[in-house]
This record gives sequence, C-alpha cells and structure tokens, in this order.
Amino acid sequence: MTTASLGAAVLVLAGCGAVRSEPSPAEGRINVVTSTNVWGSVVQAIGGSAVDVRPLISDPIVNPHAYESVPDDAAEVAEADLLVFNGGGYDEFVEKILAAAPRDRPTVDVSALADEPQQPLPESHAAEGHGHSHDHSINEHFWYDLHAVDAAADRIAADLGELQPARAQEFAANAERFRAGVGQLQEQARRIAAARPGAEVVATEPVAFYLLEESGLSDITPDSFVDAVEAGNDPPAAAVAEIQDALDARRVTALVFNPQTESAVTAQLRARAEQVGIPVVLMTETLPAGQDYLQWMGAQVASLGAAEGLR
Repeated sequence: MTTASLGAAVLVLAGCGAVRSEPSPAEGRINVVTSTNVWGSVVQAIGGSAVDVRPLISDPIVNPHAYESVPDDAAEVAEADLLVFNGGGYDEFVEKILAAAPRDRPTVDVSALADEPQQPLPESHAAEGHGHSHDHSINEHFWYDLHAVDAAADRIAADLGELQPARAQEFAANAERFRAGVGQLQEQARRIAAARPGAEVVATEPVAFYLLEESGLSDITPDSFVDAVEAGNDPPAAAVAEIQDALDARRVTALVFNPQTESAVTAQLRARAEQVGIPVVLMTETLPAGQDYLQWMGAQVASLGAAEGLR
C-alpha cells in the first residue's frame, strides 16, 4: 500500500469512529483540578501516579484573593474528574465558576471540612488589655489549619477511591502517610506552644492565623491594620505606628510576613523588624517551586519555632 493510500485508510477509519474516546477515570489517570498548587500538592501526595493534577494558580507572585479567572479555567473545572478548592471566599473565582455552571462530579470544598468553618475568629487572641478583637466572619486560609488539612486528605482519598475503586486502598494508605506528616507538624506547633505560651507576634496579614493559634502565640496586630489589608487599603497611620512601637520596644517575638501581599507599608515594617533584630517569618499563600506541602509547611513551622528560640 502506498503512503497516500495508507493515509486515506486512516482517515476513513477515523471517520467511521475507529478512534477511541478518552479513557474514563476508572481506566486512565484521574484528571484533578485544584484552585492553587497548595491543594494540588495535597492531591498529588494522595493520588500518586493515578492522578494528573492541574492547579489553576501556581505562580508564587499571584495573589489568589485578587485572581480573575479566564475562560480556560471554567473549562478545566467543568471537565475535571475531581475538583478541590479552598472555599470560604478565598478562591472566589472558583465559586463564581461553580455558580454559573454547577458540577455533578466529585468536588471538595475544604472550608466545609474545617472544624467550625462558619464561626468568627476568637473575640480576642491578643494579650489581655489590648483589645484586638479581629472580628472577621471567617479566616479562609485553611491550609494553615492542620486539622482541616487532615480532613481534606481523608475526603480526597475517599473521592479518588470512588473514581478508581481498584486503587482505593492505595489512596487510603497514601492519605494515612500524609496525615502522619501533618501530625508531625502539629507536634512541632505544640512544642512552640509549650515553650512560649502567649508570646506576642504581629503579622502583615492574618494568613497564618490557624498556625499561630495552634502554636499558642498571641497576634497583637491592630484590628484596623488587619481590616485595611484584607480590604486592599492602606492601613491607618496610627495602626502602623502601633506596630512600629511594638517592634522598637522588642515587645513581639516575630513579624509574620506574607510576601505575596507586600506593599510599601509592609515592606517598611519588615525593614524596621530586621533593623531592630526581630525575626521575620515568611508565610506564603502558594508553594515555592520544587517543594511539596509537607516540606513547605515544615520549613515555615521550623522558621516560626526558630523565632521563638526553639532549635
């Protein structure tokens, strides 16, 4: 058969439906879409070679709070065998996609798995007498809530097991190993709490609220500063001055700094902390290149522990 006739034969076969359709999740790799690479890493740890994971946000300089979805994102969400997103208004672009086109396939909203996702932040997690109430309806940074991460791992393993029943035990075992790693992070946080109960810190954004709480630390950042940063506004001068005074007096043990929401004001506070010798602990919203969730969070917890004098 000539090359031309062979090509024609292939075209005829294709026209007759001889080309096989895409495999189902039970036959091939499971297509998983996540809002950020943080949850993508959690899925990868549990799904292993059975999953293809596509985070919609993986660039470390992108602020997920402000991310605007593109048409390709909606298509990815619609076609995913499993969708995992943070929820709680954090990755609101995913919630908008789902509102416009609801899914009938497995979907994990981590905010729904948190212990008490609809409860406000504590009335006060500052030192007595300072009155910082942080009265927000919800803190949406659930990947710093190690208990929520635990629950998400179990749910992801269960959903993957339903999509590929033959590998359900493998997913469950992977989740158990992952949760053991999370347990080690919890133990590190408990060591900080035991060593420095109530030690005061300030933060440029409440991204690490749950981890600070787990570590027994008291965030004395003024409410007006937190509210302004969360709203994308410049903090009041009085609030900035209050933080500067706390740094200058070495009243706080660390400045928790989110480089992904850095502004001229927060950069000045970081410089001030470094000038007076206050440790600056970086807490980010997405994974650095080349690290998985446990490596990344482990390094951050270790950095927090070092700021509190643990070695």
